[in-house]
Amino acid sequence: MITPEFNRPIRVLVAKVGLDGHDRGAKIIATSLRDAGMEVIYTGLRQTPEMVVNAALQEDVDAIGVSILSGAHMTVFPKIMAIMKEKGMDDVLITGGGIIPESDMKELNQMGVGQLFPPGTTTKDIVTYITDWVKEHRNF
Repeated sequence: MITPEFNRPIRVLVAKVGLDGHDRGAKIIATSLRDAGMEVIYTGLRQTPEMVVNAALQEDVDAIGVSILSGAHMTVFPKIMAIMKEKGMDDVLITGGGIIPESDMKELNQMGVGQLFPPGTTTKDIVTYITDWVKEHRNF
């Protein structure tokens, strides 16, 4: 999505971390972001937090979206955030969705994770959130 505010498309890395083999939702989100004009890099299954952050750094993304259904969200998100901090990626959004209890979503948000999206969230809401976050936090 190239708009007057941006001189390049928003770039988003969509990731599946760990042993979770269910990627239908991640592929739907990736396609929806692409259809909204964003450049999307999909990592595929069974990525480590290190692999996700390294790919995000190499691809110069504006946002990382993690799809997680395995119940490992309280491990995965803090690990990704720690690696992002080590690499100076303070201006990259970390967001995601999947099966995450509301109380855990609140705790992750307090740690610095962006909005998390439960099943049933519209793709329009996700596109709008990422676009608005990037407009506010990234310098284009």
